Amino acid sequence: MGGSSRGPGAHLVHLWPPHFAFSDHHPWDLGSHSGPALLVSLASEVQDLHLAQRKEMASGFSKGPNLGLLPDVPSLLETLSYSYCYVGIMTGPFFRYRTYLDWLEQPFPGAVPSLRPLLCRAWPAPLFGLLFLLSSHLFPLEAVREDAFYARPLPDRLFYMIPVFFAFRMRFYVAWIAAECGCIAAGFGAYPVAAKARPGGGPTLQCPPPSSLEKAASVEYNYETIRNIDCYDTDFCTRVREGMRHWNMTVQWWLAQYIYKSAPFRSYVLRSAWTMLLSAYWHGLHPGYYLSFLTIPLCLAAEDQLVSALRGRLSPGGQRVWDWVHWFLKMRAYDYMCMGFVLLSLGDTLRYWASVYFCIHILALVALGLGLALRGASPSRRKTASQPTSLAPEKLREE
Repeated sequence: MGGSSRGPGAHLVHLWPPHFAFSDHHPWDLGSHSGPALLVSLASEVQDLHLAQRKEMASGFSKGPNLGLLPDVPSLLETLSYSYCYVGIMTGPFFRYRTYLDWLEQPFPGAVPSLRPLLCRAWPAPLFGLLFLLSSHLFPLEAVREDAFYARPLPDRLFYMIPVFFAFRMRFYVAWIAAECGCIAAGFGAYPVAAKARPGGGPTLQCPPPSSLEKAASVEYNYETIRNIDCYDTDFCTRVREGMRHWNMTVQWWLAQYIYKSAPFRSYVLRSAWTMLLSAYWHGLHPGYYLSFLTIPLCLAAEDQLVSALRGRLSPGGQRVWDWVHWFLKMRAYDYMCMGFVLLSLGDTLRYWASVYFCIHILALVALGLGLALRGASPSRRKTASQPTSLAPEKLREE
């Protein structure tokens, strides 16, 4: 782990070839494009520093250190060192320059635990690896590209996307856990638990650094900043929206911070579509990426409308049944969208989706229409629509 010096040598120690992605046909292709993401984030952090300096000059007094703010603008050498840092070289996770700098300037690196957090994080990876090998052997993706596959009965074709997505998840779980373990082994991304760090963004509360080794040793740390996957919640959360939040978590923070918030729309669904479009472009130019990513906003819109229209009307027992059905449909939607992500080509993706009669697209459209119809017919909706609109500007300010 880096020491407390911030001289050029401290940065050059951590140089390595830049972040890159495997080829599209590599079995462990994870689509890591961290380098540009790092530089976009760094540019934003530098802009935040300039804005803070201007406010300080305008007010005439210093407010002291701000949470997450850079101390000064990085030099060219520091920028290159950050961009070429070996941590997360293959699969991420994404990290801000502030996180990288805190790692280098950790005052008592020996007090930061790494072995126990690493073992706690790594233990499920061998199991996930075995499950990936087994599922990909029993249900090879190449079978979907063969003509014989489409002679199978409809239930077989529908079922096949489930183990394909299962293998897809297991592969990413292993790779992202391994990437997190690489960070943990280096003490990278460790912050006090009291700082309430979030994946990608880092601390949300100010925590003064310990003044002695003894105090540093008594601090409880975690590695939430570089946490990239929540395997349990990815599989067992109820909603499509929640599943997105638990998958590739550091990059989700980056997309929310730099793409979603700057989208030229106000609607959640349109902002999500804009974000998914740019995310698809980030992955590559294969049509399957765009078909899959741009199905997500339709599912989000259908989910939001139907939940708003129906779930609240159910009894507690009915809501529990609803949540189980919702979870089942969420997983089937991700199975369906995964096929475009792994088949890649326009022809292969549409051929498979057509063989299952575009079931998720049709189901989402029906759910969206039903939700809109029920919400439009609800008494509370009509009552709201009949009220004066003088509160609209206040509502817009709240949003």
